[in-house]
Amino acid sequence: MSVTSTDENLPLGAAPILSDGDARDFFALLKPRVMSLVVFTAMVGMLVAPGHINPAIGFIAVLCIAIGGGASGALNMWYEADIDAVMKRTSNRPIPAGRIDRPTALGFGLTLAAFSVFTLGLAANWLAAGLLAFTIFFYAVVYTIWLKRSTPQNIVIGGAAGALPPMIGWAAVTGDVSVASVVLFLIIFLWTPAHFWALALFKSGDYGKAGIPMMPNVAGDASTKRQIVVYAVLTAISAVLPTALGFASLAYGAVAVVLGAGFVWYSIGVLRMPEGDEKMIPAKKMFGFSLLYLAIIFGALMVDALVPPLLAMVG
Repeated sequence: MSVTSTDENLPLGAAPILSDGDARDFFALLKPRVMSLVVFTAMVGMLVAPGHINPAIGFIAVLCIAIGGGASGALNMWYEADIDAVMKRTSNRPIPAGRIDRPTALGFGLTLAAFSVFTLGLAANWLAAGLLAFTIFFYAVVYTIWLKRSTPQNIVIGGAAGALPPMIGWAAVTGDVSVASVVLFLIIFLWTPAHFWALALFKSGDYGKAGIPMMPNVAGDASTKRQIVVYAVLTAISAVLPTALGFASLAYGAVAVVLGAGFVWYSIGVLRMPEGDEKMIPAKKMFGFSLLYLAIIFGALMVDALVPPLLAMVG
């Protein structure tokens, strides 16, 4: 038996909105998986940056970036509660499942956003805080409210929000933005479309039901697959730039070349996927590898930054 939601923006059949969420539900609002990527890439930005930061300030900076990323997730779930309710993979999120109401989620997200930006500014510097504020605004307003429901380029443009954390980490240490930090941004920015469009290929039914104009739903599978290859190639090239520009070693460059070749190879597998393939195994493999790719690329950058000082200490 379906029920009418007490939130006018949720469709019939969605769970009634209550205000009995526990700590786990509020934590789920932060999108912890996304937050973990934000924290990891921000830490890499801090480690790769020239200079040093007081460990206590560095910890506070990472915590603020994590909280700011969580605030973005909460604001995203607040606004997207209606479409989350009709998509299978998001229907059990705290708001559509009826465990937290939308006003509470909005207040929670805004409070975390203000706290994270203000604290980062006081602890580190106001450039880093400004970049964090811009990231939250871009994800919550530009991507979530404007782009996601209006254009198939939503992921391309909106990907800037997810690519900014290493720049924030860099700025927390140096107080500036450099070519090197822009390169770290570029790697994630170019990786995002190939990553999400692989997911969109085998989740196109869900996106179509929710009325989200993802690339496969608007341009078709064939066009999407071609664009995945283009972005995979661009990502592979961008990942070699740290070595080409001299802020990463040849060892990192070798890792980037091998991983980039794998990324492009998986994208070609998606391109060759037969039309009407319901299982879409190549797209699922591409999506899985894309997660591994980004983790290893930034992990290699982290190791590359940590090894010289560790060797100096031993020596």
